[in-house]
Amino acid sequence: MKARNRSILQALLVVFLWSTSWVFIKFGLKQISPLTFAGLRYSVAFMVLLIVLILQRKQLGKIVIARRTWLLLLVLAVLLYAGAQGGQFVALAYMPSITVNLLFSFSSVIVAMIGAAWLGEKLTWLQWTGLALTLAGSWVYFFPVSIPHAQLIGLVAALMALLSNSISTVLGRDLNRSNQLSPLLVTLIPMGIGSGIMLAAGVSIEGMPHIDLKGWAIILWLAVVNTAFAFTLWNHTLRTLTAIESSIINGTMMIWIPLLAVLVLGETLTTQQVLGLVVTAIGAWIVQYRASRKPLKVADGG
Repeated sequence: MKARNRSILQALLVVFLWSTSWVFIKFGLKQISPLTFAGLRYSVAFMVLLIVLILQRKQLGKIVIARRTWLLLLVLAVLLYAGAQGGQFVALAYMPSITVNLLFSFSSVIVAMIGAAWLGEKLTWLQWTGLALTLAGSWVYFFPVSIPHAQLIGLVAALMALLSNSISTVLGRDLNRSNQLSPLLVTLIPMGIGSGIMLAAGVSIEGMPHIDLKGWAIILWLAVVNTAFAFTLWNHTLRTLTAIESSIINGTMMIWIPLLAVLVLGETLTTQQVLGLVVTAIGAWIVQYRASRKPLKVADGG
């Protein structure tokens, strides 16, 4: 098998694993509070990646981090993990995964707009078209707008996570394109800080969880397979695949998540909602496709 074809299959596997995370999170939330759950997942993943870093002894002697870089890593930790991942877990505790997935599709749109202002990555007319399609698709999905009162907390958490994730993605691009630190370190350091914040906040607010064997199995699977392994494999595929190819493959999460939600979680979709999802996915893909023309190797995740 050619290296490119193997990398494509590996990238598809990673994206599928990231998509299944939403299903595992839904199951885990039945017994574990969201912030504590997120904190445990990423704390375990951090320890796994730390072991990987320690085994790469040659890199340990080369680590020199400037004070400004430490500040950026701290901001990234708060936004990407405490804000984005913590918010995602809270949102999934109150809302259907399909709805949260739709809201998160706006990330590529916001990233493109922030990137235009922060990194000088100007929006093309095709990206503006994609943005319009994304807005139109979400309007079709939610029309007429009627969000149950019980889901309002989830909506606020999802919007907070969306904004945090979008800003952290641009910040991650900035850190990665400077080539000061390896992608592993850019992931490892914020993950360690962010997971600690989430776990401390979760235990303080939600109390100590009572987790059975099934719950721990879900945490370990999400941490080891869907986070540590998937991230490592994704970065391996970036050595072969172009940014556009990676962007297209990553965009298939918009398909996998609703499909898994219907088949595994028993969530339902009307014809109107399916149409809205399709239009939104096309719009988000157009924006992300154009934004990925520059080879910035930034891993996504789920």
